[in-house]
Amino acid sequence: MKFQRIKNIREDMELTQQQVADKLKVSRGTYSMWETANDIIPLKKLNELANLFDVSLDYILELSNTKSYGSVPIEIDNQVVGNNLYNIRKELGLSQNKLATTLSTNQSSWSEYEKGKYLIPTLIIYEMAKKYNLSVDRILGKIK
Repeated sequence: MKFQRIKNIREDMELTQQQVADKLKVSRGTYSMWETANDIIPLKKLNELANLFDVSLDYILELSNTKSYGSVPIEIDNQVVGNNLYNIRKELGLSQNKLATTLSTNQSSWSEYEKGKYLIPTLIIYEMAKKYNLSVDRILGKIK
């Protein structure tokens, strides 16, 4: 998962990797690994980055050219995300097993995401959004 927009936004804001890393409370090396796509950004940190840059997650993930939905920065709530995953799965008319298999995970893990017990990983939410033309911001409850 390489997202050139992370680097472009940072540079447009005239911030160094160290400054962004400090704001996210991670090492510069960790942030650099995310920016160069050598590691996947955890979803909570990706959300913090979107809040910091005041852009939509969909924009960062190159799922949309809409920079902002005018939403207020929010913390991710596992229960909200879980409910949204459940509702979206139902809207798509898919079983947990079918959706999990399509997204290269297992039904047991998917069930835990829907219950809000665990936060869906960045790679899985990204693949879901791409495959089904969904908004990550919507899944996370940042927009309706």
